[in-house]
Parts: sequence; C-alpha cells; structure tokens
Amino acid sequence: MAARWLRLTSSTFRPLSLSPLSLRLLPSSPSSSSRCFSSSSSSSSHSPHSTPAQEDSSYAPPSSRNLLDHVGQPTSLSHPELMSPADITPGITAQEYIHRRNSLLDQLPPGSVAIVASAPVKMMTDVVPYTFRQDADYLYLTGCIQPGGVALLSHHSGFCMFMPDPDPHEIVWQGQVAGVDAAIDFFKADKAFPLSMMTKLVPEMLKGATGVFHNPKTAATSPYFKLEAFQKALANYQVKDISTYTHKLRWIKSPSEIRLMRESASIACQSLIQTMLHSRTYPDESKLAAKVEFECKMRGAQRMAFNPVVGGGANGSTIHYSRNDKKIREGELVLMDIGCELHGYLSDLTRTWPPSGKFNPYQEELYSLILETNNECVKLCKPGASIREMHNYSVKMLMKGLKELGIIKGEMSSYHQLNPTSIGHYLGMDVHDSALLSTDRPLQPGVIITIEPGVYIPPSCDAPDRYCGMGIRIEDEVLITETGHEVLTASMPKEITHLKTLLNMSSGKPADDVP
Repeated sequence: MAARWLRLTSSTFRPLSLSPLSLRLLPSSPSSSSRCFSSSSSSSSHSPHSTPAQEDSSYAPPSSRNLLDHVGQPTSLSHPELMSPADITPGITAQEYIHRRNSLLDQLPPGSVAIVASAPVKMMTDVVPYTFRQDADYLYLTGCIQPGGVALLSHHSGFCMFMPDPDPHEIVWQGQVAGVDAAIDFFKADKAFPLSMMTKLVPEMLKGATGVFHNPKTAATSPYFKLEAFQKALANYQVKDISTYTHKLRWIKSPSEIRLMRESASIACQSLIQTMLHSRTYPDESKLAAKVEFECKMRGAQRMAFNPVVGGGANGSTIHYSRNDKKIREGELVLMDIGCELHGYLSDLTRTWPPSGKFNPYQEELYSLILETNNECVKLCKPGASIREMHNYSVKMLMKGLKELGIIKGEMSSYHQLNPTSIGHYLGMDVHDSALLSTDRPLQPGVIITIEPGVYIPPSCDAPDRYCGMGIRIEDEVLITETGHEVLTASMPKEITHLKTLLNMSSGKPADDVP
C-alpha cells in the first residue's frame, strides 16, 4: 500500500510468571464481580501434535466440552488445528503477551497508568455491523480480538481488564463473549472486573498517577473517557498518547511475529500469482479483486489488509484507486496492490503486468526503470540504513530515468506530481505500522518494511502521449536481518521475462515467442 510521504518527528511490578500451558477455562460466575488470579494452575502433558483433538476434531475433555465458547475467540480446545495450549492467539503465546506488557511497564515513567480500549464496533446500518477488526495496540497487549473491553496497566495495579457485562439477549444473537473469568484464566490478567465497575474503580486507580497514557483513536467511544478523574487529568495536561511507547515495541518483530508475517506474505504471493493467471481470461477489475480475496481466504487469511487496489489502464495512475469496476482493455497494464491479514499480522505487495501477456515497448521501458529502482533499493536494506535514505536514493534514480525517457524536464516539482509517495513504510499489525516513528530511524534486525517505487502518469499531462495514463508500482516486503535482509515476497515474480512466462503458461505459447 503506497505510503504518503510524511515528515515525522520522532522497583517494577511484574505480573506473575505463569506456565504457558495453564489455560484454565472456568465457567463465568454470575455472582462474581471480579477475580484475582491464583498462581496455582494445571499443565497439560500433551503436545499440540499428539492431542486426541487432532484425531477427532469434535473431542474435548468432559470438563471442558461445555467451555469451548467461554473465551469468545479461538482457543487450543476449540481450534486445535490453529493453536497450541500455550497460545493466546495463533502463534503467540501467553508468555509473549506477558513479556510485551512488562516491556511497556519498563518504558513508562514511574507512577504512570496506561489505559487502552478495544476498537469500537462500527455500524453499516442500525442493525448491521461492519466486520470488526481489533485495535492493534489493544490486541498487542492483551491478545483479545473482541470488542467492548478496556485494559489498564500500571506498576501499582498490574494488568487489569474490564470486560463487557454479560447480556443474555446479545449472547443469543452474537454468541458468547469473554468475561472476567476468561480475562484471568485465558488472557492472564492480574485482576478483572465487569465494565460497569469502571466508574467506581478507575478513579481510584488514577489517584496519584503522575501521567496517564491512552490511545486517542479508541478513547472517545470508551466509558473511561467521560470519567471525571480522566477528564481532570486531561485538563491538567497529564494525558498523553500511548502510541509513543507501543509503536516502539511493535517496531521490532519477535521470532513468532516474523513467522506469522512470513506466512501472511506467502499467502498473498500465492494468491496474487493465481490472480495473475486468472487475469488472462477475466481482465476485469472486480473479478480480479474477488479472485485475490477468495485465494487469500482459502489459504487461511481472515481478511484482506485493505480493499485491493486493482487499477487497469489509466486507473493505475490513481495511487489508492478502489472502485475496481472497469474492464481492462487489450494492451493495458493492471496494477494490483493487495495484502491479507493472518491472525493480526499483515502483508502488502504490488505487481503491475499486462493481462494480455505482453508489454508494448513503452510499457516495458518504464516498467524496467521501476524494477531497477526496486531492486537497487532492496539492496540497500540492512541494519543502520533508513527508509529516508532509500527514499532519497530512489528519487535520484527515478528522476534520472524519467528525464532520459522525456517524461519530465528535470524539475523536482514535476517529479512529485508523478510520484508523491515514499519509497516505503513499516509493516506489521497495521499496514502503515509504527506510524509515529520517524523514517530517519536507523533500521534494526526484526524490522519489516516495504520497498515500493512507482510512477503515476495521469491521462492528461505534459508527458509524451505514449506514457500518459500509465501507472506502475512494484512493491516488496523486506525483513531486516543481522546480516542484511530477507525479501518476504521473493516468490512473487516481477522480472519481465518471468511475468511473460507466467502469463503465457496457459496459452501454450512459449514465452520466447511473445513480443
């Protein structure tokens, strides 16, 4: 997803250490208004590869069979094909979530309180919600993918979760959701309370706080925002954006996160290859958008990372084109920018190709310039480099090439009209991940970025007519490693000869015979 070019500025309480296998799923107690966690827990001796559940997907221990929906999201009991008993979300263990919260506590100033609310449910109509997607910071710290909760973290109070009050009417329509028992037993909160108790408890928790950190994006719809204690802190300039800290934590991916992002990238690559093959027979923007979404979900993705950009012909010159409603004409290029989400982690890649299977000479020379810029900028990816340095390098390359092709005269303003985007952005739980961090920041091992040079020439412009109405972008995901980099989208063809071979596989015509 093309990045806008922005100038960005750049003795501790610990929750109890728990056995990652201790996932006690206890039934909610209507009479219990809160619970505090006990360190005693049971452990399973079965590995995720030898459980009876894998032999019989309907199997659950008798004591747990009626508890599969207690948590309101996948668990190792309800989804043994996805999760091990150690996981809170697929691939991410309880211990990793605890480590994340400890890391945040280590960074917060002494006496601070962090409050992070879940994302709100957005409605399409009065009774029809849009598909829910959790706020990345709330998910990163809690592992809870459900709406309605609020997490509070401090050295004094530990990790507290306020969970939605049970509503029998809503359960009939929407299904079971996590309550206070699930907050402690599954999400490993130190304390848990019904959301209705926020009015009474949060003012006490904020008393004496030297600073309050929260997520402004989710605050307005959360009940804590209207509390007098919070509003008083806000009026006294004690409230700050917690993203200053969480974006730093999320910037460097753990080995578990990298595994998920590799898989997400692999799903996107495989799906786009199938869509590319499909484009020869069905050169239609809407059909290609539907095809890539189908392929991603068939391979395990929960949703698309964003509405696919499928720009045929001149539509490819609109950077974030989203209508996807036009038939692609013979001889035109199509630009597809797509990504999918796998258990909270996103992929993002772009390819441009001719569905007909052949480039005309002008398309090929402009495509070659973008491809060379992509390859050279990928080579620059290593610890210590920065996105800003790569961007500046790409601008020099593209300006030189566009001048040689006669597309621009050489003025910087002319270049920015044809490419107002950055060479890339950070990628992770959000498409533009860790957005508060400066692109001047020296890259470190574990950071994942995109490299996506492009040119977007509108139908009416001062460029030679043969180039007008042409949009080309080539985007890859790159993981920074100790020794350099790893291209996570390397399996997706981008060389002209490879694209020709792929597109003409089903035609029975050798690639060498294609002009």
